[in-house]
Amino acid sequence: MMAIHSLTTDKPAADMAIRVRGLVNRFGSQTVHEDLDLDVRRGEILGVVGGSGTGKSVLMRSILGLRKPDAGQMEVLGIDARSDNPADRLQIERNTGVLFQDGALFSSLTVGENVQVPLKEHHPELNERWHYELALLKVKLAGLPADAINKLPSQLSGGMRKRAGLARALALDPPLLFLDEPTAGLDPIGAAAFDHLIKTLQEALGLTVFLITHDLDTLYAICDRVAVLADRKVVACAPLPEIEQLDHPWIREYFHGPRARAARGIQSENA
Repeated sequence: MMAIHSLTTDKPAADMAIRVRGLVNRFGSQTVHEDLDLDVRRGEILGVVGGSGTGKSVLMRSILGLRKPDAGQMEVLGIDARSDNPADRLQIERNTGVLFQDGALFSSLTVGENVQVPLKEHHPELNERWHYELALLKVKLAGLPADAINKLPSQLSGGMRKRAGLARALALDPPLLFLDEPTAGLDPIGAAAFDHLIKTLQEALGLTVFLITHDLDTLYAICDRVAVLADRKVVACAPLPEIEQLDHPWIREYFHGPRARAARGIQSENA
């Protein structure tokens, strides 16, 4: 078996959408991340995996500035993600879109109104008609029918709510997209369709995608590289064929079990 390799990269900083060095996250006496390093390359889909309690969502929230880490350095699109400068924070917000696991839609707003929230916040100079037309464009881009724009989240299926959340994440045309368990709760057909949508959008729009998932089918279908969280850090970050060869207990259990073999088989059939 190959040894777990270094996470440092020889690629220039300009090629990185996200750079994390020495990240530490603690909750009281519990240390979730310690000396965590990670690079996310521009234009790739990076899958982030790990067992329960490894802090996948905590890592994402730290990068986004939604949680202040205890230590470490982070850059998002060349900007210091820990900066208190309002201009830096605004720049990161405008260039990142986020789809949380539950969609995080406002239940009292229609789909169109949900998508318009970031548009109105960051582009108040546009009139109501422009806000509506841009929201409609994003709704269609996310694979929803046009009439979904006037529906409340409660009137949508789980898969449609995911797409509505994706439409809002794409509202500002961000180059960097964060997805937290995007296929959780979807049936296999719906999950495969959502994977295809993400890959199509990533290729068409040149997106960089930070994708937290436990779905092996998603990893094999659309991810360029996979980052494995274990032992309070990223123990490996590489394409799947390299990850599968690594000698780590969690990696062996996760990537060599029956579900992983089934996922590889499906991907081979679709290749």
